[in-house]
Amino acid sequence: MLRHDPQTKSQTAPKGQRDAAGQLRALGWSDYFADQTTSATLSQTPPVRITQVHRNTLRIQGVDLDTIIPGLHGVTVGDWLLFDANASRNSQLLRRKSLIKRRAPGHDRKEQLIAANLDTAFIVTSCNNDFSLARLERYVAMAHEAGVTPVIVLTKIDMTREASAFAEQAQSISPQIAVVCLDARSPEAIGLLSPWCDAGQTVAFLGSSGVGKSTLTNSLAGNEAIATQDVRASDDKGRHTTTGRQLHILPSGCAVLDTPGMREIQLIDVSVGLEETFADLHALQQNCRFNDCAHNTEPGCAVQAAIASGAVDVPRLQRWLKLVAEDTENTKFLADRKRRDRAKTKPEKSVTKHSSKK
Repeated sequence: MLRHDPQTKSQTAPKGQRDAAGQLRALGWSDYFADQTTSATLSQTPPVRITQVHRNTLRIQGVDLDTIIPGLHGVTVGDWLLFDANASRNSQLLRRKSLIKRRAPGHDRKEQLIAANLDTAFIVTSCNNDFSLARLERYVAMAHEAGVTPVIVLTKIDMTREASAFAEQAQSISPQIAVVCLDARSPEAIGLLSPWCDAGQTVAFLGSSGVGKSTLTNSLAGNEAIATQDVRASDDKGRHTTTGRQLHILPSGCAVLDTPGMREIQLIDVSVGLEETFADLHALQQNCRFNDCAHNTEPGCAVQAAIASGAVDVPRLQRWLKLVAEDTENTKFLADRKRRDRAKTKPEKSVTKHSSKK
């Protein structure tokens, strides 16, 4: 049975009663989702957004609605549902405009959904030992694959004299990606991020623990609703403050997703994202003599020719080849497993059909 839990009300919700359209817009509702339904359907099954996912339950929010329902298979934070209050498991999942996912940690290579229906991904890293160009490229590829705008955010600039050097490295990923340098606790942080945080937008902070994701969410919200912790001075590694993904609806009407730190980002099904992230290398390989060129010692390799001329950075090439191989392997493994799972059900269906004829 569904229940309303007043204790789960968002602490950052604006005061006063807003009209239904305003409430939906603040949650991220747009014509993209409205075009998937009708007014008659909406009156019977109103739209709600998943703002938290727990082990066995979901928190959903809609017009004058903020409640907990039993968990549903295959959904994630940010998803929109047409909510059936009489039978929540019959609620309809609306088509997503974007989906961030990764290969789940472990050996079975399952797919893990991170967030849906984002507009912007703030990829956060610190100007210290946490900084990793390879990890940033992984996040950028995930964002590109999902059709989400990536923005690299460099924090803790107040603790280093080399902020410009870190920014230069981050910008080397692509001149088209915005790189923002800030102190997460500074009042200026809000202004620097505001171009991507208009009303109706959904943004997410992605990155390792301790880089300032929760602090930035608090800054945008204008309060300290989310607990934060300092990094360990010994190695600049962060402590896990956020333990679950939660969508916060800010007074400005922007929805902000704070996520737990993710140090392991295994790519899966992001071939298009990698092509966009490494657009120069992808374009070069089209000119290789052989379609299956490994860009090593093959004759007529356009990539190796670019290396010889100094136009291509060797470490970047190596990171690209590693990510392409990783994505190919993980994607193939997942596809093979899905085929095996489907094949297991066929004999049972065949036997049932056969038995019915008898």
